[in-house]
Amino acid sequence: MDVVVCTKYVPTETTLGPDHLVVRSGVDGMLDPGDEYGLELALQLTERHGGEVAVVSMGPGEAGTAIQRALAMGAQRGIHVVDPALRGADALVTSRVLAAAIGRAPFDLVVAGVESTDGYTGTVPVTVAELLGLPSVTAIRSLEPSDGGARIERMTEGGFDVYETPLPVVVTVTAGAVEPRYPSLKGIMQAKQKPIERASLADLGIDDVTTTQRVTSVSDAPAKQGGEVVQGDEAVPRIVDLLAEAKVI
Repeated sequence: MDVVVCTKYVPTETTLGPDHLVVRSGVDGMLDPGDEYGLELALQLTERHGGEVAVVSMGPGEAGTAIQRALAMGAQRGIHVVDPALRGADALVTSRVLAAAIGRAPFDLVVAGVESTDGYTGTVPVTVAELLGLPSVTAIRSLEPSDGGARIERMTEGGFDVYETPLPVVVTVTAGAVEPRYPSLKGIMQAKQKPIERASLADLGIDDVTTTQRVTSVSDAPAKQGGEVVQGDEAVPRIVDLLAEAKVI
């Protein structure tokens, strides 16, 4: 089973530039913690059933740090899409780029986190699936190959649902589904020898990365106002009134 894992490099501290975009170059960052769950699931699948794990990431040169960690955890190779024109890419552009990078070679499964910890759109994986013409299942907790393709357990508020889906499929892995491993010293050393392909937009055949969204302004969230303090003989009736206003009683 050959698996592609979508990963993202996120800054450890969020700083906005004069263009209202997150500063990603020249700052400390890491592999998005949410992506480690999907990576771990992919590694476990290939360890049990054979195959290769490739990680794909889009971002500035610093994004190579995230790919290196994924390789140290056990992935076999990386694909790094880096192009200055991608500065400020929205979710749709990001999805188009990732789909183009993923679709260049055969695969059985695409895995991603539920959402990034710096964007929180939660739309990129399912958009990638649509662009690749593949089914998608979100917030899964387990996946195993089956006669029909794959048996998937998807988390719900009341437990989980079971799906049977053909392969290839795009899935997102919920936090807590697996326990991500720590890179070993051997893994860190081996990661330095593993291949990382660096691709530009031209390499992917993409010449238009016009965004459909842009940030026009940023303002601080309003400060929270202090709560009301009630005491004495008026406390009980006032609390009852407040609960009634909130439609709790």
